[in-house]
Amino acid sequence: MPIAREFFFAGCVALAVSQLHAEPASYAAEAEVFAREMVERHGFDLAKLQGVLADARFSQTIVDAMDRPYEAKPWRDYRALFVTPERIAGGVTFWRDNAELLARAEADYGVAPQIIVAIIGVETSYGANVGKHRVIDALTTLGFAYPRRADFFRRELESFLLLSREERLNPLGAVGSYAGAMGKPQFISSSYRNYAIDLDGDGRRDLWGSNADVIGSVANYFKQHGWRPGEPVAFAAKLRSGVPTGIALVEKTPAPPDTTAGDLRAAGVAWDEPLPTEVPASLIRLDGVDDEYWVGLDNFYAITRYNHSNLYAMAVHQLSEEVRTHHAIAASRETTGDSSAAGARESAGNH
Repeated sequence: MPIAREFFFAGCVALAVSQLHAEPASYAAEAEVFAREMVERHGFDLAKLQGVLADARFSQTIVDAMDRPYEAKPWRDYRALFVTPERIAGGVTFWRDNAELLARAEADYGVAPQIIVAIIGVETSYGANVGKHRVIDALTTLGFAYPRRADFFRRELESFLLLSREERLNPLGAVGSYAGAMGKPQFISSSYRNYAIDLDGDGRRDLWGSNADVIGSVANYFKQHGWRPGEPVAFAAKLRSGVPTGIALVEKTPAPPDTTAGDLRAAGVAWDEPLPTEVPASLIRLDGVDDEYWVGLDNFYAITRYNHSNLYAMAVHQLSEEVRTHHAIAASRETTGDSSAAGARESAGNH
């Protein structure tokens, strides 16, 4: 590329500013290095890619959001954000409107409809809030100006540009979360490339506009991450004599079940539901007004593969149970002639 164009490219990037802060001094240099790496690795046209990166904008707002994630909240506050009457009623409606697709996904991938619905509900309120940040801005900001996780986000930027080429997306037009997650299920770029599917058969994997692709992709993600069809997720538990010794307590960081249901019962952990003694299980503590204890199973851990947070997995689980219950109530009303949406909303609001 001519030297004059290099200076023009660097100048365009250097002038980019967020709402309050100018980009770090190293941002333009990092963008140029990245562009040349993409040419070498994947055959991108250098001038076109530099044009895309020159249009990207550093955002201090994105950096600030990364430093105060929802998952830093205590469980009592986190739950209140996601297990709400509105999301329950919205889940019932989404299930009703997409019943055939959800049934097909369950048949093909083994994932229960309420789990798929709850994921979409927690992520974007069933598509009502898919994010307001341009994905290119989020990934360049975090890849070039967020040292703590720059390597991860540079890889995601690489995946995003490859995805844009594969799926014929406009890389400057896609919007998502402050972390660059996209569509109704909020897939990051690498997950989009690896797990999204074209369930509606139109030749594209569209996680914004196709509920078929959204539902199928969530189901495929769970199947590929160890979901066990027909098995429970977690059970509320009580401790007979305090926190048992010799049992690892899972708190903030998710972990695969490392003991068994039989060992937990023997250690004084009690729950109501039947569970074979040899089933892998873990004891989870969530901080609330009073701490909550749960027996987490393989499917609970599978939910944490979608978002590496016990709070997230429990919010999905509890929302899924509420949606399942109220969907059944709505279906029962339809069979008896009372199919009003108002009735379903009233029922959801009673929880």
